Amino acid sequence: MRHIIMIAVAACLAALVPAAARAGEAAPAAPGAAPGPQPVLLWPGGAPGAKGDSLEDKPRITPYLPAGDGPFACIVVCPGGGYGGRAKHEGEPIAQWLNALGVAGFVLDYRVKPYRHPIPLGDAQRAIRTVRARAAEWKVDAKRVGILGFSAGGHLAASATTIFDAGKPDAADPIDRQGCRPDAAILCYPVITFGEFRHNGSMVNLLGPDAEAKLREEMSLETRVTRETPPVFLWHTSDDAGVPVENSLLFAAALHKNKVAFALHVFPHGRHGLGLAADAAEVKQWPALAAEWLKGIGFAAK
Repeated sequence: MRHIIMIAVAACLAALVPAAARAGEAAPAAPGAAPGPQPVLLWPGGAPGAKGDSLEDKPRITPYLPAGDGPFACIVVCPGGGYGGRAKHEGEPIAQWLNALGVAGFVLDYRVKPYRHPIPLGDAQRAIRTVRARAAEWKVDAKRVGILGFSAGGHLAASATTIFDAGKPDAADPIDRQGCRPDAAILCYPVITFGEFRHNGSMVNLLGPDAEAKLREEMSLETRVTRETPPVFLWHTSDDAGVPVENSLLFAAALHKNKVAFALHVFPHGRHGLGLAADAAEVKQWPALAAEWLKGIGFAAK
């Protein structure tokens, strides 16, 4: 008997910058070592709403590019951390896994506490626009730009998946002319709702301790799904004690209601925050399942 509950849907589930400004910041490489991927500032001239001039005030993406000529599909990676930090094991290792599939990965260092909504969402949207604007340089396909997130990073990825625009064709900044709707999303044990099954720490860090009910509902992303939402792959564990599995179930139900193609995998056991889950017997198959899904939507080579 398979130790996994799988729901894969096409339409069926019971209702439940200008070139001169391309600067980046990175730690220096060790003497004699080849430099690794270098971060790229999303707003080289200073991010809107910045509270200071430290690295944490400067949202950035780090490109991890596969070998070859491309053009490659690409995915913006949003590590989790309760909107109070960013988990390293949900960043670079994920981009490297994507590279092994022939997919470019862009790890997003988005702004976290004390920054609040809509700052992180703006960072994610800017990341998608930036990748599209520089697609030729990075040998990626501007029509195959996805987003992936874990936990609170999953909330951010789901936010970008449901709240987007087509860009401003007359914008002075060529990056702002790009649309920010992702073409696909992978959500790993995501925070979705700020209702009954919320992760309170993420909600407070993002919205503040006294957020009004209207804002909490608006950022409960099961309420934001429409038929324009792109295809989604979700996974969770049924006994997740940090972010209840109902978060993924609510989002899946909303996707089904709006006839959005998705795949949902619920594993019976596994703690929160597993990342690639290499040492989790039941859960470690999720990267292979996601890889097959990416092949099915044309993001990874078959």
